Amino acid sequence: MCGIVGYVGHREAREVLLEGLRRLEYRGYDSAGLATVRDGKIHLLRRVGKLSELVGAAAGANLPGNTGIGHTRWATHGLPTEENAHPHTDCAGKIGLVHNGIIENYRELKRRLLEAGHTFRSQTDTEVLVHLIEEHYRGDLLEAVKLALAEVRGAFAIAVLHVDHPRELVAARLGSPLVVGKGEGENFLASDAPALLPYTRTMYFMEDGEVVRLRPDSVELFDREGRPRDVPFREVPWDPLTAEKGGYRHFMEKEIHEQPRAVGDTLLVGEDVPWEGELPVGFLRDLREVILIACGTSYHAALVAEYLWEPLLGVPVRAAIASEFRYKSPAVGPGTLVVGVSQSGETIDTLVAVRQAKALGARVLALSNIMGSAIPREAHAAFYTRAGLEIGVAATKTFTAQLVALALLGLHLARLRRTLPEGAFAERLDALRRAPELVAEAISLEGDIEALAERYYKVTNALYLARGLLYPLALEGALKLKEISYIHAEGYPAGEMKHGPIALIDETMPVVFLISGAELWEKALSNMEEVKARRGILIVFSDRRTPELEALADHLFLLPQAPRELVPLVFAPPLQLLAYHIARLRGTDVDQPRNLAKTVTVE
Repeated sequence: MCGIVGYVGHREAREVLLEGLRRLEYRGYDSAGLATVRDGKIHLLRRVGKLSELVGAAAGANLPGNTGIGHTRWATHGLPTEENAHPHTDCAGKIGLVHNGIIENYRELKRRLLEAGHTFRSQTDTEVLVHLIEEHYRGDLLEAVKLALAEVRGAFAIAVLHVDHPRELVAARLGSPLVVGKGEGENFLASDAPALLPYTRTMYFMEDGEVVRLRPDSVELFDREGRPRDVPFREVPWDPLTAEKGGYRHFMEKEIHEQPRAVGDTLLVGEDVPWEGELPVGFLRDLREVILIACGTSYHAALVAEYLWEPLLGVPVRAAIASEFRYKSPAVGPGTLVVGVSQSGETIDTLVAVRQAKALGARVLALSNIMGSAIPREAHAAFYTRAGLEIGVAATKTFTAQLVALALLGLHLARLRRTLPEGAFAERLDALRRAPELVAEAISLEGDIEALAERYYKVTNALYLARGLLYPLALEGALKLKEISYIHAEGYPAGEMKHGPIALIDETMPVVFLISGAELWEKALSNMEEVKARRGILIVFSDRRTPELEALADHLFLLPQAPRELVPLVFAPPLQLLAYHIARLRGTDVDQPRNLAKTVTVE
């Protein structure tokens, strides 16, 4: 969630740090800070609020040095205040540290350090780390960091500097992502690749338990046992321009319009299996069950796959929320295929759930948008969507890329299980290739959707209803509205409306209803009748027009007809556009909604 940037080289560090933090703003934060080293002193600056507060203060501050660390903080322990902002320093002011994650045993460590005479200035769990390193420091910063981390329980990504080592950074990760960037006479560190794109595309995504020491002309990597290892750098295929708005008002708007390209690129895998790694055919044919594990928007994509895969595969298929799955003592084993769905590949609850399932003997297939991320590395096999870099916190193009990827994966799994004949497989695969044009056609409704948003952007509540395969889209539409516009919205299966939500419906309640000719048409019409009988405002998205539907709908948006696998894909962009334009008209921070972060790396 928080952002880390580190630099050691020949440039003025503060400029690199501020630019890197700007490119990590989408991760979510409530304060920011940076520290540089020169002349035996740490030069520290921290501010509460938006990064612009830090940038403005830095313009008049003395922050010299070619080595530095920067941080954007999302509060977990302690309020968003300047003393709780990172970087933190030790008692002597010689060590500076930034940290993402949570130190679970910080209370007992803090008590011990207080008894030893250390002085704490913040309420954070992070400050324990810098004092632990101070306690262990004997002239070797790398060794002090290793010894300190051996005492810590929790999840972390850290970057550390020391005034006695002005040309050196030490960093480590366990559960929270860190990326090393390699340059000429300079090296970089960040919690996500976008921060490094202006300077290098040669990167290494660190693995759990690894520690790295960066100097201007070297990168030394150590595994969890402390053994040195070669750094397998690779070229990241993102251009820095992909992180710019390109004429759109917000990144979210730009990314909604990039969806035809994102789903098209994701489909460029031909007839061969789309995943990397091993899923033995014998295992797939003897499969007992499939569990898709995910959080947030990725869970809604997984729920779509539940509806699509079960009739295809002929075994029980269910989607599970990762944060709940972890703690229910799941009965999985060698006959279970677990699919971990995460756009970042670093979502902590999904990562730990995947590890748990793997330890119980399940086979794991990962679906992620980020190559080299933690969940694909833990899995037996991985399929990468090709959505490209997504800056907006509210997932748009990564969601539709997941939908088409899961539709594709379902077909391939059914083919290998022999529950889908070759002829039917080829026919359905060919139908999937219509996805980019269908998504583009759905996006073309934007003008009419914007007009609807102008009419209803002041509402305070909304209900989203659908049946069958479109129920997950009702959940996703409601989520998009609430997370960027701060309007209370709920998604429900339309058949459950009579078990509670119908009590909310009156002449002031907008009810967004999703209905498809491919899915329970007559039953959905009956549910719409129930809404109208309570004078609810019916905003209907449909891929079929009939006189009955036109009579019921207060507002009707006609979407292109699509094969069943692509029906959710067609309904997603209009719901995103509705949420986007309502949020824009309400004046909220669309790309960085309050309290949210792009990658959730703490529980």
